Formats: sequence, C-alpha cells, structure tokens
Amino acid sequence: VQLVESGGGLVQAGGSLRLSCAASGGTFSMGWFRQAPGKEREFVAAISGCGNAIRYTDSVQGRFTISRDNAKNTMYLQMNSLKREDTAVYYCAADPRNGYNSFDYNYWGQGTEVTVSS
Repeated sequence: VQLVESGGGLVQAGGSLRLSCAASGGTFSMGWFRQAPGKEREFVAAISGCGNAIRYTDSVQGRFTISRDNAKNTMYLQMNSLKREDTAVYYCAADPRNGYNSFDYNYWGQGTEVTVSS
C-alpha cells in the first residue's frame, strides 16, 4: 500500500486548503493525522472504507471535512477557517490495526506541510 499526500502550502489565517491522499493497494478505513513542531502526532479525522462513518477531533469539528472518492482511490481533507494552530505536517494513514476507531494504522504517507500565517 502506498499513500501520497498533496495540497499543503502556506495560507493566511481564515483561509482554506484541500489536502489529497492518493492510495494504492486496497480500500481501507483511512485517517488524517498532524504533527506540529515540537509536538506529538495527533489524530485529526477518520473515514471508513465506504465513507459512511466519519469522526473528527474536537479542535477541527465544523471547520474540516474528510471525504473520499473510491473510484479515484483518493481521500481528501477540506480545511476551512484555518488557524495558526493548524500549522503542522499532515499525514494520511490507512488500514487501522484494530478497526475503524483505532489510532494505530499500518500504512502512512510521507506528509505534506501546512503553514497558517497570521
């Protein structure tokens, strides 16, 4: 399984970005994580394999939207109303080890950097 993220960049606070994660090798539950400088990696959002189950961490609820297009083998993260504290490297992940609600995934992308300026 290979995961390739894209769509990161520099954006002003209040702006939007859409991240993409192109996946190969199967259809799995997938998720987005992020790691800010000097901090541990944290969960952002997850989506089930068929897209009918979605969950978010509280800090992005209402601002971020996770989605997927299985015909394109791609998962997305639409990020609106971005804040400086959203600055991080964003990683996509696939195939949670212990089911959809797990935070431990088998496969990870290389990350894409998001910087939110004031």
